[in-house]
Amino acid sequence: MLPSGLRIGPLDLAARVDEALRVQAVAFGLSEEEVGIRRYIVQRHMTCRGARALGAFAEDGALTGFVYGMPNDRTHWWSTIVEPYLRAGGHEGWLDDSFVITELHVHPGFQGHGVGRELITRITDDAAEPRSILSAIDTESPARRLYRALGYTDLARQVHFPSASLPYAVMGATLPLSRH
Repeated sequence: MLPSGLRIGPLDLAARVDEALRVQAVAFGLSEEEVGIRRYIVQRHMTCRGARALGAFAEDGALTGFVYGMPNDRTHWWSTIVEPYLRAGGHEGWLDDSFVITELHVHPGFQGHGVGRELITRITDDAAEPRSILSAIDTESPARRLYRALGYTDLARQVHFPSASLPYAVMGATLPLSRH
């Protein structure tokens, strides 16, 4: 159950990118330089076919969490990086006809209250694709436990992105996500 007064709804991510990146910086530990790079990436992503975002809003309208994603496109940077890892495990087909969760972040003060679960299930509920994929740091974490509880399974592990110091896991789930 969401905290009292919190609502989930459509987010104009391009217009509120700085506010969203402040949430991400606190939740994910980003430097100002990383925030600047991600600002450009988020703005570019929001011009992609089918890209959409949802936000979690406090009573005063402040953004406390967000999720965004889009139908996967094999020509996008993320897909080109994960494709060899998925192919090696026999999971390359997951890059087709999937909705990719690009980012999901909840301010630490609102974590552990179902906000992330509500954001990801609502955005995938509206997906035309039959499945969803995402990447997460390849360590046991609350995020990975949430994804598993929703039905995501590991498709590839120890995935190395050029810009990241830690390895990632690529996870996939058939839609709709589990509500348990």
